[in-house]
Amino acid sequence: MQAHRLEFSLLQDELSVCRLTPTAPIPEWSQNPGAFSCITRTREELSIVCASENVPADVQAEHKWIAFKLQGPFPFAQTGVLSSFIEPLSGNGIPIFAISTYDTDYVLIKADARSSALAFLREAGHTLI
Repeated sequence: MQAHRLEFSLLQDELSVCRLTPTAPIPEWSQNPGAFSCITRTREELSIVCASENVPADVQAEHKWIAFKLQGPFPFAQTGVLSSFIEPLSGNGIPIFAISTYDTDYVLIKADARSSALAFLREAGHTLI
């Protein structure tokens, strides 16, 4: 498999990954037009990723995440894009949380791993723009 050399940017907001019950309504605090958010409902949970500043204190959440945005769009038939980006991170012990959209991918890491993650990504040939 050919390794992809990708351009990526760093989103500005600190994010939280929240877990609500599967039947919970989508809360107002999770929706901020123009800001990054991801809402996924399954039979087991309602998962929300949004700006940490919006999350109420009583919500089950993992805080202090940052997000890298891969510069897409990527065709659906193109393979290996996400794996070429996350391998330098996971291979060096940095946990990731990946989110894919129609056009691109976002990779979340804990904020305290930012410096080392950027170094590993640059070493792998990826470019922060």
